[in-house]
Amino acid sequence: MSSLDHPAVAKVAAALAEAGQAAAAEGIRVLPAEVRTAAQAAEALGVPVGAIANSLIFRLGSDKNASALLALTSGAHRADPETLAELAGVAEVGKADADFVRAHTGQPIGGVAPVGHPERLPTLVDTALRAHDVVWAAAGHPKAVFPTTFAGLVALTGGTPGALAGAEEDGQP
Repeated sequence: MSSLDHPAVAKVAAALAEAGQAAAAEGIRVLPAEVRTAAQAAEALGVPVGAIANSLIFRLGSDKNASALLALTSGAHRADPETLAELAGVAEVGKADADFVRAHTGQPIGGVAPVGHPERLPTLVDTALRAHDVVWAAAGHPKAVFPTTFAGLVALTGGTPGALAGAEEDGQP
């Protein structure tokens, strides 16, 4: 089975088409190797790392009933948990393990797409992605990506735009 035939990728393609983003659905690309980091994806696509929309899942709450927050962050920097909590209107956000991510998205870490999840997730979209005419996001599998735009991500997810980076970007003050 090719990655395009993978059920999670098919679900993402259907969600994109249903959202009126046919070009994104038709633009899904299967890369030769898994790209689980923004740097790997950027290298494989020949684009700046900042044009990669990382789909990061955070925990809201610490008990077994914790919900998920999706942060679509530019690959050029790290998301700041305090900023995410403030934008999400919660006291704090926590790290999510692989089981939590799969339970809330149906997708593996490294392949989490902005859509195609069992339920719509509250989403924050990094305004740093505006700097790129085309941004690339995972399409439900570590080898699959799709092209879109900052505005497309906001429309697709119903997300809240915000500056998601902290004071430092990639360790640079």
